Amino acid sequence: MEVGGMLPFYRQEEISPIKEGDYVGEDGLIRCGVCGKRKQFKIEISGFKKIVPCICKCRADEIEKEKQKDEYEQRMHAINRLKDASMMASKFRDANFSGYKVREENQEAYKLALNYVKKFREMKEKNQGLLLYGPVGTGKSFTAACIANALMEQNITVIMTSFVKILQDIGTGDEASYIQILNSASLLIIDDLGAERNTDYALEKVYNVIDSRIRTDKPMILTTNLELSEMLQTTDIRYRRVYDRIFETCYPVEMPGKSFRQIEAAQRFNDMKELLQ
Repeated sequence: MEVGGMLPFYRQEEISPIKEGDYVGEDGLIRCGVCGKRKQFKIEISGFKKIVPCICKCRADEIEKEKQKDEYEQRMHAINRLKDASMMASKFRDANFSGYKVREENQEAYKLALNYVKKFREMKEKNQGLLLYGPVGTGKSFTAACIANALMEQNITVIMTSFVKILQDIGTGDEASYIQILNSASLLIIDDLGAERNTDYALEKVYNVIDSRIRTDKPMILTTNLELSEMLQTTDIRYRRVYDRIFETCYPVEMPGKSFRQIEAAQRFNDMKELLQ
């Protein structure tokens, strides 16, 4: 710190330590034995001459690397804190777009998911969400988790849970407080719409969660194994009021095709068959 108008005094080892190989140049100042840059320079203050330490290129590079390492560790710590608070299942914590298995059936969904992350600020302002729908095993939950993790890497708060888990949690605690926690995140992702028990109680709670989220003007992403026509054409008023609220803010994205799990299981079967024959 600066005291009484005087510049602070730093020892040589605090700025750029003298190392083996360093040498004294023609100007009488110590130079780095690696990069050849000065580790000292002369100054004159009020008629007094003084030699003070300075940073050579090597030390400057070291400081920059240390800074980048510290920033990276702080960033990763912040991301891990976000993931800890996200309610995300452990199996999805490492989901990322670099590991996305793109095939013909999911190319459009993959591209749309990437763009959703890139344009999330606009999506949030417009309260624009997504409804990922399609058969079991086509990667809907994985796609949602990729979006979640990509946003959390940008220090954006995300909560990812399921309707089954929500109903369990609401049944053991204060519903209003729990919904408030869900709505605190910039993006709410809820997995497996339709997997919850189809009782009047469950449907009422599902409606309350969706309705309260929409009222916060914050986006949500839902995944479901239900067919779009099933949701659009239902005549049951209990389901209709839920689906109507969803379509107000969630853009439907189809994820068709065969189940990844079935494809991988078939491949393992063939691999094992070849080994055993």
